Amino acid sequence: MNHRSMERSTVYFTDFHATFEENLLQKLARLVRAAGIETIDFQNRFAAIKLHFGEPGNLAYLRPNYAKVLADVVKSCGGRPFLTDCNTLYVGRRKNALDHLDAAYENGFNPFATGCQVIVGDGLKGTDETLVPIDGEYVKEAKIGRAVMDADILITLNHFKVHECTGIGGALKNIGMGCGSRAGKMEMHSSGKPYVEQETCISCGACRKNCAHSAISFVERKAKIDHGKCVGCGRCIGVCPVDAVQAAQDEAFDIVNKKISEYTLAVVKDKPHFHVSLVVDVSPYCDCHAENDVPIVPDVGMFASFDPVALDVACADAVNRQTPCEDGALSHALSRGADAGDYFAAIHPATNWRSGIDHAVKLGLGSSEYELIDIG
Repeated sequence: MNHRSMERSTVYFTDFHATFEENLLQKLARLVRAAGIETIDFQNRFAAIKLHFGEPGNLAYLRPNYAKVLADVVKSCGGRPFLTDCNTLYVGRRKNALDHLDAAYENGFNPFATGCQVIVGDGLKGTDETLVPIDGEYVKEAKIGRAVMDADILITLNHFKVHECTGIGGALKNIGMGCGSRAGKMEMHSSGKPYVEQETCISCGACRKNCAHSAISFVERKAKIDHGKCVGCGRCIGVCPVDAVQAAQDEAFDIVNKKISEYTLAVVKDKPHFHVSLVVDVSPYCDCHAENDVPIVPDVGMFASFDPVALDVACADAVNRQTPCEDGALSHALSRGADAGDYFAAIHPATNWRSGIDHAVKLGLGSSEYELIDIG
């Protein structure tokens, strides 16, 4: 769904109040139907529900019950939903498909709880990708998890939060960074090329075997990457069994945000898409952390839109209107004199979430102007 920057998009909202007649899961189903999800032709089509399964130890990730609501709505429309996320670039419990599935199941995202299958979008080692040509300012060929691109429809379920790199973690972050393969994530995080942590390398040779450009050699039984030959594809990162091969992660935060917007364009440009964000347990860091802090603001509500850009702006605006929670990261930052006009920059001053929004508008991904419809 394309929007020009001067047009206002529609974002639907409901709060977290429940009644004896309607619980929160029923409210979510009513919200997405009011926002128009049933206008999508789901009949016999594969629908990827992209979400973050949460790094085990973190408890701020969305409950799997919410994912089941979306899966049930998709099935009621004749669609074939599955939950998905792509492997991570960093060391953790979600860096390959086996560990990733274990983590997802541990956190409750399994077929028994959600009513649909779980598929890791970029395969066993994060190397199963589709190369998507785009004419971006920074990205010319996005590396997207193959299962995401094979899906006919994209639905996102986003835990809206603060993020230490991008300022906010919402729909654009969930799509752009989240759908990138490990090599794609490296491209977004890094302006350079991967390197090998010599003390971690076990000399197994997997990186050299998978390098198509003869850029990897062994010096004193340790892998070394020749950046003159390396093309930055990131295959070596995906195949290293001990995570000795690392991305530089030296890209400026504003450029990371812009690359995320370009990756988002690669994912959604040729398929129907719909987005849901829950502003709940708004943590000061990404759900990729194996811990979470107290929320920075009270729980706000649930938002839905066909426009991921307007959705992110609406959620950010809603957070910025809240009274900070006592003894949280935000209240501490404000007590030290941080700017109260933008809570996200107050917590992480080096970030500028609006850079990604502005770039997304420029790309035609959506509108920063929106009409908020409260369905009660």
